[in-house]
Amino acid sequence: MKKPLEGIKVLELGNFVAAPFVGKIFGEFGAEVIKVEDPGKGDSLRNWRVMHHDTSVWWYVHARNKKSITINLREEAGQEMIRELAKEVDVVIENFRPGTLERWGIGYEDLKQVNPSIIMTRISGYGQTGPYRDKVGFGSVAESMGGLRYLTGFPDRPPVRVGLAIGDSVAALYAALGTLMALRVRDNVPSRKGQHVDVALTESVFSLLEGVLPEYDLKGIIRERTGATLEGIAPSNTYLCGDGKYIVIAANSDGIFKRFANAMERPELAEDPVYASNQGRAENVDYLDKIIEDWTKQHTQKEVQQILDEARVPVGPIYSIEDIVNDEQYQARDMLQTVELPDGKSVRVPGVVPKLSETPGDIGTIGPELGENNSEYLPKIKSKQ
Repeated sequence: MKKPLEGIKVLELGNFVAAPFVGKIFGEFGAEVIKVEDPGKGDSLRNWRVMHHDTSVWWYVHARNKKSITINLREEAGQEMIRELAKEVDVVIENFRPGTLERWGIGYEDLKQVNPSIIMTRISGYGQTGPYRDKVGFGSVAESMGGLRYLTGFPDRPPVRVGLAIGDSVAALYAALGTLMALRVRDNVPSRKGQHVDVALTESVFSLLEGVLPEYDLKGIIRERTGATLEGIAPSNTYLCGDGKYIVIAANSDGIFKRFANAMERPELAEDPVYASNQGRAENVDYLDKIIEDWTKQHTQKEVQQILDEARVPVGPIYSIEDIVNDEQYQARDMLQTVELPDGKSVRVPGVVPKLSETPGDIGTIGPELGENNSEYLPKIKSKQ
């Protein structure tokens, strides 16, 4: 069977993380993704973090299944090339500051003149409208202003980053979802009229904040950082084991807590009406956490895992990347796939998410060399001009 997005052509004008993440998802499921890069240096992510020779190893994951062409978007000739490409694509993905593409004559209103069916997915710090639209906004700022960093860390320490570009990645997931919805609408109306999809990094992060807004609006509560615990939900925490390793235990529903208490050989906790509901457990969370950690310290991490797995209590060790690589579940579900780099060296990269039973995605190619596909696309464009 065909892949779900086979036949969809995507023009990726984005750099860094958010917009290219959308292109990565589309490419994994069959879309033809044409990534436009600056002729001089390409996407800045090519030089981020750990390098292999002269290329970031992140690049090989982030740009897989894409074609790379080089066009200078700041020059009139390059802008005309984009307008030509736009005639034949379904989707344009971009994450420039609002107004930038309009100044170059390749904004949504410009491109829909040459292709009324086009979908333009736009990711920016604050969105395409509002008083902040013109501000520069990166993922780190969005995580801060979206409310996530305020809640991340321990109450007696400054807010911290979660360790990954979560703001960019969440925005990319919303952008991919929004693009698919826009394509479905377009393909189900006789006019096949396109539209633009407006995704703000700040709003994407803000959307994750559970009941934080109504808690504040109704009760005047400002949720604060609580470290490894879930405030008001107990027990759910990170506990030290006897071998110095940590494990996460989430026994925070009534039935699970009873099984947990019995697994710890503390039947009196299972039968105590004080702990029969979450409210009582939450009011005594410090006492329960001490009992739990006293118990986990008597066992190794693997022993705790085995005991609680058998008791059907949600439990899991805190994994490093080394632990993930050695985990049989990740291995069984093809989440550690091997690809070959340009120098012939093999390297493992993350597999594809989600898993579709009939039309799964895959890794066809790794991140391309800068301008690798110029000969495939640029002569065609120039011949039409």
